[in-house]
Amino acid sequence: MTIRATLYTAIVVAVAGLALTVGVGISAMSTLGRHFDRVQAASDAQALALQLKFDITDFNGWQTAYGYDDGKSRPLYLAAFARFRTNLGRARSALARPQEVRELDRIESATNDFDALDGKAWAALGAGRQAEVRRLFLGPEIVNFHRAAAAAQALADYENARTAREDAAFRDARSDALRLLVLASIVTALFIVILLVTAVDLARTAERALAKRSI
Repeated sequence: MTIRATLYTAIVVAVAGLALTVGVGISAMSTLGRHFDRVQAASDAQALALQLKFDITDFNGWQTAYGYDDGKSRPLYLAAFARFRTNLGRARSALARPQEVRELDRIESATNDFDALDGKAWAALGAGRQAEVRRLFLGPEIVNFHRAAAAAQALADYENARTAREDAAFRDARSDALRLLVLASIVTALFIVILLVTAVDLARTAERALAKRSI
């Protein structure tokens, strides 16, 4: 092999090493980007589930309050229930996995029953039947609340587990990417060393050839 061919071969090897490092880096960033998107989606779903849990507790508390303050807190209950409905709609749009849909169906069924019974309680309060209001709130309405709360807790548990899985997968992908980048860098460094050694060897060979010609 001629000196020029040897030098070109060494350069090609070094460039291939650099290309390998760049390729590994791009692939790693793409993989990490996908995993990060999954972590973000899982975190958003977790936040929605926790918000629904809070909403259910919130409107139940305000309902109990207006039952004992002769309806003064009713506007706060209605506002809290409206916020819940809005957030339930957001959850319906964002959460489409089978288990998510099942839990959202359970939440909606329980809160529909809750709202229907609330209408009866409000009518009873307006008619002065305070004992009937308390019977509804402390009996069947408590059952509806627990149904909704249990479904919201199940949804939150599912989203917590999903977030933990996606976070672990992201950390694993990050570790794998780091290992691949280190390996690619080592390979590239070896290729560059080969190029340098080859260049030095060719320079010495050229010097010896010139020395022979000058004798």
